[in-house]
Amino acid sequence: MSEEFLSQEEIDALLGGEKKEEKEKKDVEPFDFSQIESVKKGSLPGLDLVYERWVKTFRDEARRLIAQINMVTKEDIYITRFNSFMSKIPMPSAYVIFLMKPLKDSALLILDSRLVFTIVSVLFGGPAKPFKVEGREFTKLEMKVVNDFINTTLKTFEQTWESLYPVSIETRSVELNPNLAKIVAGNEKVIVVEVIVDIDGYEAPMYFCFPHGIFLPIKEIIHSEFSVEEDEEWKKRLIDKVYRLDVKLHLELCRKVYKVKEVLQWKEGTELELGVEKDRDIILYVEKTPKFVCKLGKVQEKYAAMIKARLGKKDE
Repeated sequence: MSEEFLSQEEIDALLGGEKKEEKEKKDVEPFDFSQIESVKKGSLPGLDLVYERWVKTFRDEARRLIAQINMVTKEDIYITRFNSFMSKIPMPSAYVIFLMKPLKDSALLILDSRLVFTIVSVLFGGPAKPFKVEGREFTKLEMKVVNDFINTTLKTFEQTWESLYPVSIETRSVELNPNLAKIVAGNEKVIVVEVIVDIDGYEAPMYFCFPHGIFLPIKEIIHSEFSVEEDEEWKKRLIDKVYRLDVKLHLELCRKVYKVKEVLQWKEGTELELGVEKDRDIILYVEKTPKFVCKLGKVQEKYAAMIKARLGKKDE
């Protein structure tokens, strides 16, 4: 009997290797590289500083509503796809759609269910932790409890913008269904700001979500590293330096026109008739700009000018 050996290909065929390989090929799907986000930390320094200022104001105001709030911190600012962001929000959550006029696009303030239920718990004397829910929506009572929290959040956010770019925040609606809170298409980019609220040691999140293009009209503010805190000491030193500046003053008694041939005839001792009357108003110049209307006079045998009025911008 002759010994016959099966080749590797025949063995694979008997074991169903080809079918397995074909199945693996069918399971391969094209990868969408647009889902990969390139997030640069610190790419929005202006917005980052806005929120650093806001959390200080908001924390003090929120404590008046909920005394158990210990700390409010800006956790992170990042760019992602809207669908990707919304899929990570637990149910139920409160979706507050608001406008920042004159900016055109709508934005979102999202109160995570953990934050809502913790607020409700502490306000009714319970512990600082969310109670268990089984996929239900918020009740009218629970939403009424957090409405003041929402109003305080947006009011202090509006106040933070006053010295940078005054906006008027208008609440459009409060939704409990995420499908009704679509401010952009699912695959569009959004800017997400995550904020952590510490309530008696329990940390609960809330989120701000902005369309990627909402800040284009004020990109100089959002992308620049400005100081949102006014340095009183620096301001005092600056004012002091301004007060110490030397400026040139001169009075224009009159203005006359002479011909060149007349000027060539002038000699030492030639008298020029200016025709300046005693009560005539004259102009005081600061550097080369007319600033004040004055009256000519004398103080202790020295010529002087008394300021009567300040010139307006149209007269300068």
